[in-house]
Amino acid sequence: MGRIRTKFIKKNTRMIMEKYPDKLEPDFQKNKKFLKENKNIEIYGKKLRNKIAGYAAKLKKDEKKEVSE
Repeated sequence: MGRIRTKFIKKNTRMIMEKYPDKLEPDFQKNKKFLKENKNIEIYGKKLRNKIAGYAAKLKKDEKKEVSE
């Protein structure tokens, strides 16, 4: 089984991905840096930022895998 993510994480990640589709990548570290430096996105707490960055990376990897198949 995979990891469980709350609706809050999923909803906010998808909202950020709609606003910035070209900025998020399949790399967790780059997503984390982008979320930290972007002042338009208000994320309170390192743990929350990391969860959103990780979920965005997973969605981008899945998206990339879907396109290649």
